[in-house]
Amino acid sequence: MTLTNANDTPASLMIIDDHPLLRRGVIQLLELEDDLELVGETGDPEEGIALALKLEPDLVLLDLNMPGINGLEALRRLREANYSGRVVMFTVSDHEDDVVAALHNGADGYLLKDMEPEDMVRQLRQAALGRMVISESLTALLAEALRNQRNAPTTPDVHSLTQREREILQQLAGGLSNKLIARKLDITEGTVKVHVKHLLKKLNLRSRVEAAVWAVQAGIDH
Repeated sequence: MTLTNANDTPASLMIIDDHPLLRRGVIQLLELEDDLELVGETGDPEEGIALALKLEPDLVLLDLNMPGINGLEALRRLREANYSGRVVMFTVSDHEDDVVAALHNGADGYLLKDMEPEDMVRQLRQAALGRMVISESLTALLAEALRNQRNAPTTPDVHSLTQREREILQQLAGGLSNKLIARKLDITEGTVKVHVKHLLKKLNLRSRVEAAVWAVQAGIDH
């Protein structure tokens, strides 16, 4: 599978990870791919944030545990600074709290460092295309976390959604980004953002990833 965008150029990636050997391994892996281009790499999260905002890559691969500010804080700062690209956490941690916290704070994916190189490339391609990516071993963990949250006073009720909100929820369940949903439904990206905000509030969910997982569990993904 080859990635292309509107300008038929490779998807741009950047790595923020404090392990030089790991960065070198990812760099060498990406050098073999024509459709994924590394535009920046650093082991300093502060420098990484500044670099991401300057270069505006399509995707940032972000380590969770780093000295100084951690990956979650870096993620929050990127989102607060209106970085609109994809952010995928890349870590050794498979703890439920870390996964949920990352997704709550705006991560577009969560990949474990023990994955096979070819799987990593495949997931990065999907992320660059605007799809949500999560290591397969974490899917059940995330679903269980959502089930545990169902003890909240308000239980998600799909009947509270408008027809358009239901359509967008179905697309979220397919892992599509706002841009891809807008293109598919022939509406503006801004309109999609408004609908996503409303449906999350109605369903008492905190992130689009939670909504996607819940929709799949509830059979609303088709």
